[in-house]
Amino acid sequence: MRIFLAGATGVIGARLLPLLVTAGHDVTGTTRSPERAGMIEEAGGSPVVVDVYDVDALTTAVVASRPDLVMHQLTDLPDDPAAIPARAAANSRIRTEGTANLLAAARAAGGARVLAQSIAWTPPGPSDAVEWHEAAVLEAGGVVVRYGQLYGPGTYYETEPPARPRIHVSDAAQRTVPLLEAASGVVVLSDPED
Repeated sequence: MRIFLAGATGVIGARLLPLLVTAGHDVTGTTRSPERAGMIEEAGGSPVVVDVYDVDALTTAVVASRPDLVMHQLTDLPDDPAAIPARAAANSRIRTEGTANLLAAARAAGGARVLAQSIAWTPPGPSDAVEWHEAAVLEAGGVVVRYGQLYGPGTYYETEPPARPRIHVSDAAQRTVPLLEAASGVVVLSDPED
């Protein structure tokens, strides 16, 4: 399968990429940073440096990759969890404008299927962006993957698991791979006891 992985150097994307390549998929992975393109190449993917908000460049990249599936693993979260409230608008923008741009690019590429990450808990404050994001993906016939709060290396919870629902970041990546062929709908991925 040809996969366009938006967010290939993120917390989940960086773990998904080598799993997808090992499973025999041809993966084009995105990053906004030229410095991180090498990470994608080292994992066996074809890197594309593109910003999800640059509609023309994004559409060109998606169409050129000829994907069967566009996977949306983008977020705009800060490294410091204390800064999350200050970045809420940026993360909401990725869930709305970023999602709309990826869906439009998937349509331009011949109607590639879409699989997009979401969250399995109610965020503090308004959740309009999450609801819009999920509805748009489902309306396009895509799959919404609601991850529990991530824990493990490179997450906000490296040593202690967060409240439920939760999932280890490596498990999240491994359990996403079988969803490539899933029917349109919502899938919740969390630890088995959740």
